[in-house]
Amino acid sequence: MRTKNTSLHSLFSAMSKETLVFIFGILLTIIPFLGIPEDWRQYAILGIGVFLIIMGYTLRRSVYLNRIDYGNGERGSDAFIETTSTLFKENELK
Repeated sequence: MRTKNTSLHSLFSAMSKETLVFIFGILLTIIPFLGIPEDWRQYAILGIGVFLIIMGYTLRRSVYLNRIDYGNGERGSDAFIETTSTLFKENELK
């Protein structure tokens, strides 16, 4: 029994998020033709929909974070630039 549990864990850990979205998309398209009772079908469609929303959000977030990654562990964008010189004279600010 323990080997079955570890093989199932290794199967899910080997799948990428994109693969899971693909598999659940296929499952979502065939659910209406499986002959599942209406109540169960509605819960299954709701659950898969919520799963796909969460996975879509995490995939978009990871793409965004990879895009702003500098490669050395820092993340940032051009929205904030720290300056070391004085930009304005004291009498211009008053």
